[in-house]
Amino acid sequence: RKRQRYVEKDGKCNVQHGNVRETYRYLTDIFTTLVDLKWRFSLLVFILAYAVTWLFFGLIWWFIAYCRGDLDHLEDHAWTPCVNNLNGFVSAFLFSIETETTIGYGHRVITDKCPEGIVLLLLQAILGSMVNAFMVGCMFVKISQPNKRAETLVFSSHAVVSLRDDRLCLMFRVGDLRDSHIVEASIRAKLIQSKQTQEGEFIPLDQTDLSVGFETGDDRLFLVSPLIISHEIDERSPFWDVSRHQLEKDDFEIVVILEGMVEAT
Repeated sequence: RKRQRYVEKDGKCNVQHGNVRETYRYLTDIFTTLVDLKWRFSLLVFILAYAVTWLFFGLIWWFIAYCRGDLDHLEDHAWTPCVNNLNGFVSAFLFSIETETTIGYGHRVITDKCPEGIVLLLLQAILGSMVNAFMVGCMFVKISQPNKRAETLVFSSHAVVSLRDDRLCLMFRVGDLRDSHIVEASIRAKLIQSKQTQEGEFIPLDQTDLSVGFETGDDRLFLVSPLIISHEIDERSPFWDVSRHQLEKDDFEIVVILEGMVEAT
C-alpha cells in the first residue's frame, strides 16, 4: 500500500516548513540562503548581482561626466574629461563593466584630473572583488554539494529480516559505483514511528536509533566493495516485541544515513 514517506528515496526530506514568522533570520545568513535556493533563483541572483552593480556604477560615471561638463565638450580637444571617450550613458555603462571586470580595452580610460573618479574607481574595484568572491563562492558551494555525489551511492531496493550466525537480523546492502572512495564513511539508521508515552503524550514522528554496529565499530565502513549492513534484533532493538504480521501492518519508516568525505575533494 502507498505510504507517505518522511524521506524520499533520493534522500530529500519530505517536510515543508509552515507558519514561519521570523523570516528575517534567513537574511541574517544570506550566504546559506543563496546556497539553498533552487538553481533558477540562484542563477537569477547571480546575474542580477553583476547587472545591478554595473548599472549602478555606470550611472555614477555618467553623472560625474554630466556634472563636470564633459558631455558638453565632446569635440573640445583642449578639455580634459574625467574619462576619455565617455560620450553618454552607454559608454559609461561599458566603462563600468571594464572597470569591475578588469578587462581594460584602453579606449576609455580615466584621467588624473578627476579626483572623484579616482575615488569611485577604487570603490568599484573593491566592491567588485567582494561581489566576485561572494557570488563565485556561492556557485562553487552549490556545485560541490554532496547530493550529486550521492547519485552513485546505491542502496539495495529491499531490506530483509533473516537469520545470520543464528541471530535474527535486519539487513540491507550499500555500495559505491565510483573509483574515488568515501573516506571515513560511517552509517547510522533511524526508526521513524509514531509513539505514545506512558504519560499519554503522543509523539507523531519519534526517532529511535537502530544499532548497526556502533558498539563494535562496524558502523565505520571501508566502502570499496558493496557491504551488507546488519541490525541485530535483540532485547535492545525496537523490533524485539514485533511479530511478522505486526511488522507488515505497522506504519513506520527506517531512514539510513551514510556520511563521509569524498577522497578527491
